[in-house]
Amino acid sequence: MPVMSAPLVIELMPESPAALAGVAVGDSVISLNGQQPRDVIEWQRLVDEPELELEIDRGGLVLTIDVQKRPGEPLGVDVDAALFDRVRTCDNHCDFCFIYQLPRGMRRTLYLKDDDYRLSFLYGNFTTLTRFTEADLERVITERLSPLYVSIHATDPEVRSMMLRNKRGAMSLRWLEAILEADIEVHGQIVCCPGMNDGAVLEQTLVGILDRYPTLASVAVVPLGISRYSPSDNMREHTVAEARAVVDIVARWQEIYATTLGRRLVFAADEYYLRAELPFPDAATYDDTDLHEDGIGMAQTFAREFRGEVTEATGTASGFFAWVEGAPPEGYRAPRQTPVTIGTKPERKASDVLAGAPIGVLTGTLGAMVLKPLIDEAAPTTPTRVIPVANDFFGGNVGVTGLMVGADLQRVLAEEPEGHRYLLPDVCLSNARFLDGLTVDDLPRPVEVISTDGLALRKALGL
Repeated sequence: MPVMSAPLVIELMPESPAALAGVAVGDSVISLNGQQPRDVIEWQRLVDEPELELEIDRGGLVLTIDVQKRPGEPLGVDVDAALFDRVRTCDNHCDFCFIYQLPRGMRRTLYLKDDDYRLSFLYGNFTTLTRFTEADLERVITERLSPLYVSIHATDPEVRSMMLRNKRGAMSLRWLEAILEADIEVHGQIVCCPGMNDGAVLEQTLVGILDRYPTLASVAVVPLGISRYSPSDNMREHTVAEARAVVDIVARWQEIYATTLGRRLVFAADEYYLRAELPFPDAATYDDTDLHEDGIGMAQTFAREFRGEVTEATGTASGFFAWVEGAPPEGYRAPRQTPVTIGTKPERKASDVLAGAPIGVLTGTLGAMVLKPLIDEAAPTTPTRVIPVANDFFGGNVGVTGLMVGADLQRVLAEEPEGHRYLLPDVCLSNARFLDGLTVDDLPRPVEVISTDGLALRKALGL
Protein backbone atom coordinates (compact mmCIF):
# COMPACT_ATOMS: atom_id res chain seq x y z
CA MET A 1 0.00 0.00 0.00
CA PRO A 2 1.32 3.51 -0.81
CA VAL A 3 2.21 5.78 2.09
CA MET A 4 -0.61 8.28 2.60
CA SER A 5 -0.62 11.69 4.23
CA ALA A 6 -3.71 13.57 5.33
CA PRO A 7 -4.47 16.76 3.34
CA LEU A 8 -3.63 19.81 5.45
CA VAL A 9 -6.00 22.81 5.29
CA ILE A 10 -3.87 25.86 4.45
CA GLU A 11 -6.58 28.30 3.41
CA LEU A 12 -10.27 28.67 4.18
CA MET A 13 -12.65 30.93 2.32
CA PRO A 14 -14.72 33.10 4.71
CA GLU A 15 -18.40 32.18 4.88
CA SER A 16 -17.74 29.02 2.85
CA PRO A 17 -19.55 25.76 3.74
CA ALA A 18 -16.37 24.43 5.37
CA ALA A 19 -15.83 27.58 7.43
CA LEU A 20 -19.46 27.70 8.56
CA ALA A 21 -19.28 24.04 9.60
CA GLY A 22 -16.25 24.64 11.79
CA VAL A 23 -13.27 23.54 9.67
CA ALA A 24 -10.13 25.51 10.57
CA VAL A 25 -6.78 26.28 8.95
CA GLY A 26 -4.27 23.72 10.21
CA ASP A 27 -6.77 20.85 10.31
CA SER A 28 -5.70 17.57 8.72
CA VAL A 29 -8.49 15.88 6.79
CA ILE A 30 -8.32 12.17 7.59
CA SER A 31 -11.27 11.20 5.40
CA LEU A 32 -14.20 12.53 3.38
CA ASN A 33 -17.36 10.43 3.71
CA GLY A 34 -15.17 7.63 5.00
CA GLN A 35 -12.76 7.72 2.06
CA GLN A 36 -9.15 8.87 2.22
CA PRO A 37 -8.36 10.69 -1.04
CA ARG A 38 -5.14 9.83 -2.86
CA ASP A 39 -4.83 13.19 -4.57
CA VAL A 40 -6.68 16.43 -5.31
CA ILE A 41 -8.40 14.73 -8.24
CA GLU A 42 -10.23 12.42 -5.84
CA TRP A 43 -10.55 15.28 -3.35
CA GLN A 44 -12.45 17.35 -5.91
CA ARG A 45 -14.80 14.49 -6.73
CA LEU A 46 -15.51 13.84 -3.07
CA VAL A 47 -16.08 17.47 -2.05
CA ASP A 48 -18.60 17.91 -4.87
CA GLU A 49 -21.07 15.89 -2.79
CA PRO A 50 -23.82 17.97 -1.10
CA GLU A 51 -23.46 16.13 2.22
CA LEU A 52 -20.00 15.61 3.63
CA GLU A 53 -18.71 13.99 6.78
CA LEU A 54 -15.15 15.14 7.42
CA GLU A 55 -12.95 13.30 9.88
CA ILE A 56 -10.49 15.90 11.14
CA ASP A 57 -7.28 15.70 13.11
CA ARG A 58 -6.88 18.97 15.03
CA GLY A 59 -3.67 18.90 17.02
CA GLY A 60 -4.10 15.22 17.88
CA LEU A 61 -7.81 15.54 18.64
CA VAL A 62 -9.96 13.63 16.12
CA LEU A 63 -13.24 15.38 15.28
CA THR A 64 -16.15 14.67 12.96
CA ILE A 65 -17.57 17.68 11.11
CA ASP A 66 -20.73 17.50 9.00
CA VAL A 67 -20.96 19.89 6.07
CA GLN A 68 -24.13 20.71 4.16
CA LYS A 69 -23.89 22.51 0.83
CA ARG A 70 -25.44 22.72 -2.59
CA PRO A 71 -24.35 20.09 -5.15
CA GLY A 72 -21.19 21.28 -6.83
CA GLU A 73 -20.79 24.26 -4.48
CA PRO A 74 -17.09 24.73 -3.55
CA LEU A 75 -16.18 23.45 -0.11
CA GLY A 76 -14.00 26.52 0.35
CA VAL A 77 -10.81 24.71 1.36
CA ASP A 78 -7.30 24.76 -0.14
CA VAL A 79 -4.94 21.98 0.87
CA ASP A 80 -1.17 21.76 1.01
CA ALA A 81 -0.35 19.26 -1.73
CA ALA A 82 -1.51 17.87 -5.04
CA LEU A 83 -0.85 14.25 -4.09
CA PHE A 84 -1.52 12.68 -0.71
CA ASP A 85 0.18 9.38 -1.49
CA ARG A 86 3.71 9.23 -2.77
CA VAL A 87 4.64 11.00 -5.98
CA ARG A 88 5.54 8.43 -8.61
CA THR A 89 9.16 9.26 -9.19
CA CYS A 90 10.95 8.84 -12.49
CA ASP A 91 13.21 5.81 -12.95
CA ASN A 92 14.64 7.04 -16.25
CA HIS A 93 18.16 8.47 -16.37
CA CYS A 94 17.99 10.84 -19.35
CA ASP A 95 21.21 12.78 -19.90
CA PHE A 96 19.13 15.78 -20.96
CA CYS A 97 16.96 15.86 -17.81
CA PHE A 98 17.21 19.34 -16.31
CA ILE A 99 16.84 17.99 -12.76
CA TYR A 100 20.32 16.48 -13.13
CA GLN A 101 21.61 19.91 -14.17
CA LEU A 102 20.59 21.84 -11.06
CA PRO A 103 23.21 23.36 -8.78
CA ARG A 104 23.37 22.26 -5.17
CA GLY A 105 21.68 24.15 -2.37
CA MET A 106 18.30 24.85 -3.96
CA ARG A 107 14.99 23.98 -2.31
CA ARG A 108 14.68 20.24 -1.72
CA THR A 109 11.40 19.96 -3.63
CA LEU A 110 13.07 21.12 -6.84
CA TYR A 111 15.18 17.96 -7.02
CA LEU A 112 12.17 15.62 -7.11
CA LYS A 113 12.05 13.91 -10.51
CA ASP A 114 8.48 12.78 -11.15
CA ASP A 115 6.93 10.56 -13.81
CA ASP A 116 3.37 10.70 -12.50
CA TYR A 117 0.43 10.80 -14.90
CA ARG A 118 -1.62 12.65 -12.28
CA LEU A 119 0.81 15.57 -12.32
CA SER A 120 0.61 15.45 -16.09
CA PHE A 121 -3.14 16.00 -15.83
CA LEU A 122 -2.94 18.55 -13.01
CA TYR A 123 -0.02 20.70 -14.12
CA GLY A 124 0.94 19.72 -17.65
CA ASN A 125 4.07 17.81 -16.55
CA PHE A 126 5.34 15.39 -19.17
CA THR A 127 5.36 11.67 -18.41
CA THR A 128 7.28 8.99 -20.28
CA LEU A 129 4.70 6.32 -19.27
CA THR A 130 7.50 3.96 -18.20
CA ARG A 131 5.79 3.51 -14.81
CA PHE A 132 2.25 3.48 -16.17
CA THR A 133 0.07 0.45 -15.36
CA GLU A 134 -3.25 -1.17 -16.31
CA ALA A 135 -4.78 0.33 -13.16
CA ASP A 136 -3.57 3.76 -14.24
CA LEU A 137 -5.08 3.31 -17.68
CA GLU A 138 -8.41 2.29 -16.15
CA ARG A 139 -8.44 5.38 -13.96
CA VAL A 140 -7.50 7.73 -16.79
CA ILE A 141 -10.32 6.34 -18.93
CA THR A 142 -12.94 6.06 -16.17
CA GLU A 143 -12.30 9.53 -14.71
CA ARG A 144 -11.55 11.12 -18.11
CA LEU A 145 -8.23 12.60 -16.99
CA SER A 146 -7.68 14.75 -20.03
CA PRO A 147 -5.50 16.29 -21.34
CA LEU A 148 -2.30 14.38 -20.63
CA TYR A 149 1.23 15.24 -21.74
CA VAL A 150 3.61 12.53 -22.94
CA SER A 151 7.34 12.63 -23.65
CA ILE A 152 7.90 10.80 -26.94
CA HIS A 153 11.46 11.83 -27.93
CA ALA A 154 11.69 8.97 -30.46
CA THR A 155 9.34 6.29 -31.77
CA ASP A 156 12.17 3.88 -32.55
CA PRO A 157 12.25 1.55 -29.51
CA GLU A 158 16.03 1.29 -29.38
CA VAL A 159 16.59 5.03 -29.68
CA ARG A 160 13.94 5.80 -27.08
CA SER A 161 15.32 3.23 -24.66
CA MET A 162 18.81 4.65 -25.16
CA MET A 163 17.64 8.22 -24.58
CA LEU A 164 15.71 7.34 -21.43
CA ARG A 165 18.44 4.93 -20.32
CA ASN A 166 15.65 2.58 -19.34
CA LYS A 167 14.75 -0.73 -21.01
CA ARG A 168 11.05 -0.08 -20.39
CA GLY A 169 11.31 3.00 -22.58
CA ALA A 170 11.37 0.74 -25.64
CA MET A 171 7.79 -0.45 -25.09
CA SER A 172 6.09 2.14 -22.86
CA LEU A 173 4.56 4.03 -25.79
CA ARG A 174 2.08 1.14 -26.10
CA TRP A 175 0.22 2.97 -23.32
CA LEU A 176 0.02 6.04 -25.53
CA GLU A 177 -1.85 4.04 -28.15
CA ALA A 178 -4.29 2.74 -25.54
CA ILE A 179 -4.88 6.21 -24.10
CA LEU A 180 -5.51 7.70 -27.53
CA GLU A 181 -7.88 4.85 -28.43
CA ALA A 182 -9.94 5.85 -25.37
CA ASP A 183 -10.33 9.35 -26.87
CA ILE A 184 -8.19 11.05 -24.23
CA GLU A 185 -6.56 14.27 -25.42
CA VAL A 186 -2.77 13.90 -25.40
CA HIS A 187 -0.04 16.38 -26.25
CA GLY A 188 3.35 14.93 -27.19
CA GLN A 189 6.82 16.36 -26.81
CA ILE A 190 10.15 15.67 -28.47
CA VAL A 191 13.23 17.06 -26.72
CA CYS A 192 15.60 17.20 -29.64
CA CYS A 193 19.23 16.38 -28.78
CA PRO A 194 21.91 17.01 -31.45
CA GLY A 195 23.38 13.80 -32.82
CA MET A 196 20.88 11.67 -30.94
CA ASN A 197 17.29 12.16 -32.13
CA ASP A 198 17.51 14.97 -34.66
CA GLY A 199 18.05 14.62 -38.39
CA ALA A 200 17.02 11.22 -39.78
CA VAL A 201 15.81 10.02 -36.36
CA LEU A 202 13.48 13.02 -36.07
CA GLU A 203 12.14 12.25 -39.53
CA GLN A 204 11.59 8.62 -38.50
CA THR A 205 9.80 9.75 -35.32
CA LEU A 206 7.43 11.97 -37.27
CA VAL A 207 6.72 9.04 -39.61
CA GLY A 208 5.98 6.85 -36.59
CA ILE A 209 3.60 9.46 -35.16
CA LEU A 210 1.65 9.59 -38.41
CA ASP A 211 1.50 5.80 -38.50
CA ARG A 212 0.69 5.01 -34.84
CA TYR A 213 -0.40 8.20 -33.06
CA PRO A 214 -2.19 10.39 -35.61
CA THR A 215 -4.86 11.44 -33.08
CA LEU A 216 -2.35 13.25 -30.86
CA ALA A 217 -3.58 16.79 -30.20
CA SER A 218 -0.14 18.25 -30.87
CA VAL A 219 3.55 17.43 -30.94
CA ALA A 220 6.06 19.97 -29.64
CA VAL A 221 9.67 19.83 -30.79
CA VAL A 222 11.77 21.64 -28.20
CA PRO A 223 15.54 22.18 -27.98
CA LEU A 224 17.81 20.69 -25.39
CA GLY A 225 18.49 22.98 -22.44
CA ILE A 226 21.94 22.66 -20.91
CA SER A 227 23.18 24.24 -17.70
CA ARG A 228 26.83 24.47 -16.70
CA TYR A 229 26.10 21.78 -14.12
CA SER A 230 25.25 19.14 -16.72
CA PRO A 231 27.00 15.88 -15.76
CA SER A 232 26.91 14.54 -19.31
CA ASP A 233 29.57 14.97 -21.98
CA ASN A 234 27.08 13.79 -24.65
CA MET A 235 24.84 16.83 -24.47
CA ARG A 236 25.50 20.05 -26.38
CA GLU A 237 23.41 22.86 -27.79
CA HIS A 238 22.42 23.10 -31.44
CA THR A 239 24.53 24.97 -33.93
CA VAL A 240 22.70 27.51 -36.07
CA ALA A 241 22.76 25.05 -38.98
CA GLU A 242 21.35 22.24 -36.82
CA ALA A 243 18.58 24.50 -35.48
CA ARG A 244 17.66 25.47 -39.04
CA ALA A 245 17.58 21.81 -40.05
CA VAL A 246 15.09 21.07 -37.26
CA VAL A 247 12.91 24.01 -38.34
CA ASP A 248 13.01 22.75 -41.95
CA ILE A 249 12.03 19.21 -40.93
CA VAL A 250 9.13 20.50 -38.84
CA ALA A 251 7.92 22.76 -41.65
CA ARG A 252 8.03 19.90 -44.17
CA TRP A 253 6.12 17.57 -41.87
CA GLN A 254 3.55 20.24 -41.11
CA GLU A 255 2.67 20.15 -44.81
CA ILE A 256 2.51 16.34 -44.79
CA TYR A 257 0.29 16.26 -41.69
CA ALA A 258 -1.91 19.05 -43.06
CA THR A 259 -2.44 17.06 -46.26
CA THR A 260 -3.11 13.71 -44.57
CA LEU A 261 -4.72 14.76 -41.27
CA GLY A 262 -6.12 18.18 -42.06
CA ARG A 263 -3.97 19.87 -39.39
CA ARG A 264 -0.29 20.67 -38.91
CA LEU A 265 0.08 18.67 -35.66
CA VAL A 266 3.83 19.29 -35.10
CA PHE A 267 5.36 22.61 -34.07
CA ALA A 268 8.87 23.84 -33.27
CA ALA A 269 9.53 25.86 -30.13
CA ASP A 270 10.07 29.60 -30.49
CA GLU A 271 13.61 29.09 -29.22
CA TYR A 272 14.45 27.17 -32.39
CA TYR A 273 13.68 30.19 -34.54
CA LEU A 274 15.77 32.41 -32.26
CA ARG A 275 18.67 29.94 -32.28
CA ALA A 276 18.34 29.51 -36.06
CA GLU A 277 18.18 33.29 -36.59
CA LEU A 278 14.94 32.88 -38.52
CA PRO A 279 11.67 34.84 -38.34
CA PHE A 280 8.77 33.32 -36.44
CA PRO A 281 6.00 31.67 -38.46
CA ASP A 282 2.80 33.61 -38.99
CA ALA A 283 0.40 33.39 -36.03
CA ALA A 284 -2.17 31.62 -38.21
CA THR A 285 0.15 28.64 -38.70
CA TYR A 286 -0.26 27.53 -35.08
CA ASP A 287 -3.79 26.25 -35.74
CA ASP A 288 -5.18 27.88 -32.56
CA THR A 289 -3.31 25.24 -30.53
CA ASP A 290 -2.28 26.40 -27.06
CA LEU A 291 1.31 25.20 -26.74
CA HIS A 292 2.64 28.01 -24.57
CA GLU A 293 3.75 25.55 -21.90
CA ASP A 294 6.28 24.29 -24.47
CA GLY A 295 7.35 27.76 -25.52
CA ILE A 296 5.57 27.44 -28.86
CA GLY A 297 3.76 30.39 -30.40
CA MET A 298 4.44 32.56 -27.36
CA ALA A 299 6.34 35.21 -29.28
CA GLN A 300 3.58 35.73 -31.84
CA THR A 301 0.87 35.67 -29.18
CA PHE A 302 2.81 38.16 -27.06
CA ALA A 303 3.28 40.41 -30.07
CA ARG A 304 -0.44 40.41 -30.87
CA GLU A 305 -1.26 41.22 -27.24
CA PHE A 306 1.35 43.96 -27.05
CA ARG A 307 0.15 45.58 -30.27
CA GLY A 308 -3.42 45.59 -28.98
CA GLU A 309 -4.69 43.21 -31.65
CA VAL A 310 -6.46 41.12 -28.99
CA THR A 311 -8.35 42.23 -25.88
CA GLU A 312 -7.67 39.25 -23.60
CA ALA A 313 -4.42 37.56 -22.70
CA THR A 314 -4.30 33.87 -23.55
CA GLY A 315 -2.06 33.05 -20.60
CA THR A 316 1.50 31.81 -20.39
CA ALA A 317 3.35 29.02 -18.70
CA SER A 318 3.26 29.17 -14.93
CA GLY A 319 6.95 28.69 -14.48
CA PHE A 320 9.40 25.81 -14.28
CA PHE A 321 8.86 23.47 -11.32
CA ALA A 322 5.59 25.28 -10.49
CA TRP A 323 3.81 22.14 -9.31
CA VAL A 324 6.18 21.39 -6.43
CA GLU A 325 5.19 24.49 -4.47
CA GLY A 326 1.80 23.15 -3.40
CA ALA A 327 -1.62 22.19 -4.66
CA PRO A 328 -3.55 24.60 -6.83
CA PRO A 329 -6.86 26.05 -5.71
CA GLU A 330 -10.01 24.18 -6.69
CA GLY A 331 -9.76 24.29 -10.44
CA TYR A 332 -6.52 22.51 -11.16
CA ARG A 333 -4.92 24.89 -13.61
CA ALA A 334 -5.54 28.09 -11.64
CA PRO A 335 -2.77 30.72 -11.39
CA ARG A 336 0.17 29.59 -9.33
CA GLN A 337 1.06 32.85 -7.59
CA THR A 338 -0.35 36.29 -6.79
CA PRO A 339 1.68 38.96 -8.61
CA VAL A 340 3.62 41.31 -6.35
CA THR A 341 3.22 44.97 -7.26
CA ILE A 342 6.21 46.51 -5.49
CA GLY A 343 8.79 45.11 -3.10
CA THR A 344 7.07 44.67 0.25
CA LYS A 345 9.64 46.15 2.61
CA PRO A 346 8.21 49.17 4.49
CA GLU A 347 10.61 51.57 2.80
CA ARG A 348 9.46 50.40 -0.63
CA LYS A 349 6.18 51.99 -1.61
CA ALA A 350 4.47 52.48 -4.93
CA SER A 351 4.91 56.24 -4.43
CA ASP A 352 8.69 55.73 -4.51
CA VAL A 353 8.41 54.95 -8.23
CA LEU A 354 8.18 58.29 -9.98
CA ALA A 355 5.57 58.85 -12.67
CA GLY A 356 7.31 59.40 -15.97
CA ALA A 357 10.56 57.82 -14.79
CA PRO A 358 12.52 55.84 -17.39
CA ILE A 359 11.47 52.21 -17.58
CA GLY A 360 13.62 49.10 -17.67
CA VAL A 361 11.98 45.80 -18.72
CA LEU A 362 13.77 42.84 -17.15
CA THR A 363 13.79 39.62 -19.16
CA GLY A 364 15.92 36.63 -20.10
CA THR A 365 18.37 36.87 -22.97
CA LEU A 366 16.00 35.01 -25.31
CA GLY A 367 13.05 37.13 -24.21
CA ALA A 368 15.05 40.26 -24.98
CA MET A 369 15.33 39.18 -28.60
CA VAL A 370 11.52 39.21 -28.77
CA LEU A 371 10.79 42.29 -26.67
CA LYS A 372 13.29 44.80 -28.04
CA PRO A 373 11.89 44.96 -31.59
CA LEU A 374 8.35 45.27 -30.22
CA ILE A 375 9.23 48.13 -27.88
CA ASP A 376 11.27 49.88 -30.57
CA GLU A 377 8.27 49.59 -32.89
CA ALA A 378 5.85 50.95 -30.26
CA ALA A 379 8.15 53.88 -29.38
CA PRO A 380 6.67 54.61 -25.91
CA THR A 381 6.68 58.28 -24.87
CA THR A 382 8.44 57.28 -21.64
CA PRO A 383 12.05 56.26 -22.28
CA THR A 384 11.99 52.46 -22.18
CA ARG A 385 14.78 49.95 -22.49
CA VAL A 386 14.97 46.16 -22.41
CA ILE A 387 17.40 44.79 -19.83
CA PRO A 388 18.60 41.28 -20.73
CA VAL A 389 19.48 39.24 -17.64
CA ALA A 390 22.17 36.71 -18.48
CA ASN A 391 21.60 33.50 -16.50
CA ASP A 392 24.89 33.03 -14.68
CA PHE A 393 23.13 30.98 -12.00
CA PHE A 394 22.42 28.08 -14.37
CA GLY A 395 24.85 29.02 -17.15
CA GLY A 396 25.03 26.97 -20.32
CA ASN A 397 22.48 27.92 -22.95
CA VAL A 398 19.74 28.81 -20.42
CA GLY A 399 18.17 32.06 -21.54
CA VAL A 400 14.42 31.68 -20.95
CA THR A 401 12.71 34.26 -18.78
CA GLY A 402 11.01 31.67 -16.57
CA LEU A 403 14.39 30.55 -15.21
CA MET A 404 15.61 33.98 -14.14
CA VAL A 405 16.70 33.91 -10.49
CA GLY A 406 17.14 36.49 -7.78
CA ALA A 407 20.95 36.31 -7.73
CA ASP A 408 21.23 37.27 -11.40
CA LEU A 409 18.68 40.04 -10.99
CA GLN A 410 20.65 41.36 -8.00
CA ARG A 411 23.79 41.49 -10.12
CA VAL A 412 22.12 43.25 -13.05
CA LEU A 413 20.02 45.71 -11.04
CA ALA A 414 22.98 46.77 -8.91
CA GLU A 415 24.42 48.32 -12.09
CA GLU A 416 21.17 50.08 -12.99
CA PRO A 417 20.30 53.65 -11.85
CA GLU A 418 18.01 54.36 -8.92
CA GLY A 419 14.66 56.12 -9.42
CA HIS A 420 13.75 54.20 -12.58
CA ARG A 421 10.81 51.84 -12.94
CA TYR A 422 11.79 48.20 -13.32
CA LEU A 423 9.22 45.74 -14.67
CA LEU A 424 9.59 42.03 -13.88
CA PRO A 425 7.43 39.26 -15.44
CA ASP A 426 5.75 37.01 -12.88
CA VAL A 427 6.66 33.79 -14.72
CA CYS A 428 9.98 33.65 -12.85
CA LEU A 429 8.22 33.63 -9.46
CA SER A 430 6.35 30.88 -7.67
CA ASN A 431 4.64 31.88 -4.44
CA ALA A 432 6.60 35.16 -4.72
CA ARG A 433 9.98 33.35 -4.69
CA PHE A 434 12.58 32.89 -7.37
CA LEU A 435 14.03 29.43 -7.97
CA ASP A 436 17.08 30.28 -5.85
CA GLY A 437 14.80 31.10 -2.90
CA LEU A 438 15.21 34.89 -3.03
CA THR A 439 12.27 37.30 -3.22
CA VAL A 440 11.75 40.74 -4.75
CA ASP A 441 12.66 42.25 -1.38
CA ASP A 442 16.17 40.89 -1.83
CA LEU A 443 16.70 42.95 -4.99
CA PRO A 444 18.68 46.21 -4.82
CA ARG A 445 16.01 48.19 -6.70
CA PRO A 446 12.22 48.19 -6.28
CA VAL A 447 10.54 46.20 -9.06
CA GLU A 448 6.97 46.02 -10.32
CA VAL A 449 5.91 42.43 -10.97
CA ILE A 450 3.47 42.21 -13.86
CA SER A 451 1.72 39.36 -15.63
CA THR A 452 3.77 37.70 -18.33
CA ASP A 453 1.69 38.78 -21.31
CA GLY A 454 1.73 41.53 -23.88
CA LEU A 455 -1.38 43.27 -22.60
CA ALA A 456 0.12 43.69 -19.12
CA LEU A 457 3.34 45.12 -20.55
CA ARG A 458 1.41 47.41 -22.86
CA LYS A 459 -0.57 48.76 -19.91
CA ALA A 460 2.55 49.17 -17.75
CA LEU A 461 4.17 51.22 -20.51
CA GLY A 462 1.08 53.41 -20.86
CA LEU A 463 0.44 52.46 -24.49
